[in-house]
Amino acid sequence: MNEDKKQLILDRIKAYDRIILSRHTRPDGDAVGSTLGFAKILKLSFPEKEILVACDDYTDYVSFLGKEDGDVPPEKYEGALLIVLDTGSYDRISNKNAKLAKEMIKIDHHVEDEPYGDISWVEDFRSALCEMIVDFYVTFKDELKIDKEAALCLFTGMVTDSGRFRFSEVNGDTLRLAAVLLDIGIDTETLYARLYLEDFDYLKFQAYVYEVMKITENGVAYIYVDEEMQKRFSLTREQASNTVGMLGEIKGSIIWLAFIDNGDGSIRVRLRSRFVEVNKLAGKYHGGGHLCAAGATVYSADEMNALIKDADALIKEFKENNFYL
Repeated sequence: MNEDKKQLILDRIKAYDRIILSRHTRPDGDAVGSTLGFAKILKLSFPEKEILVACDDYTDYVSFLGKEDGDVPPEKYEGALLIVLDTGSYDRISNKNAKLAKEMIKIDHHVEDEPYGDISWVEDFRSALCEMIVDFYVTFKDELKIDKEAALCLFTGMVTDSGRFRFSEVNGDTLRLAAVLLDIGIDTETLYARLYLEDFDYLKFQAYVYEVMKITENGVAYIYVDEEMQKRFSLTREQASNTVGMLGEIKGSIIWLAFIDNGDGSIRVRLRSRFVEVNKLAGKYHGGGHLCAAGATVYSADEMNALIKDADALIKEFKENNFYL
């Protein structure tokens, strides 16, 4: 079935002179990597076509991968194909003009709670959307071209969304597809330095996180990164959001949460877990995502506390019914 979907997508790409690519808002490495990487593949493979990357927001996190085209004029959408990558629901598309395209294709690896698009290719077992783009390239390698720049974009997305190939969705196919990119000649030493080396001031923030974070009775590790904390440590929104990654190696804690004050009355929530599924919990609080990695939004301290309480109940139920080290 998915082989038919891939062929149908390639046929639609061939049929259009202008192709616009978009991703989800508040982008991560996989969203940016898949969008730029796929755009580079299409530009190399079909130089006669106009390929644009249209997004309403931006992140500095992986800015080394290159620039997007930003706000593409509405008239460019007339008669154009829009490909939306790594975006589970229509309302998370970072493109206010998405509805103007003649045809829309969705390529995604999130649990599909809200189907959209004229063609939808979803594989929710994949560790990263970039993994699917590499698979697409391999399937049609006699017709498609790739270079080191595209490979770097896609490998970056695979590394960041799989937790450096540690998450449960990673399997042999993941590593075989990563090997395809490595064989092209990626400079992984420079990539890892860009992704994982931190300024000393940020390391001070990490130390502070462990001082002020809290753990519930059953083991939910959580922190609220409010506006004052963000200003004190000069954090970007992305750095504040990445706080969730600091909480994931505490023994006995199998759900960890980071609440980030957006400064507009909303609070972004990043949910991570092992063994326990949190995507339905995220869905209860205006969000969604993968089984063990999801996002949500709350709008008050009461709603934040309710989410923490619900997460604590999930851990309690799991530990009562399962053996846990």
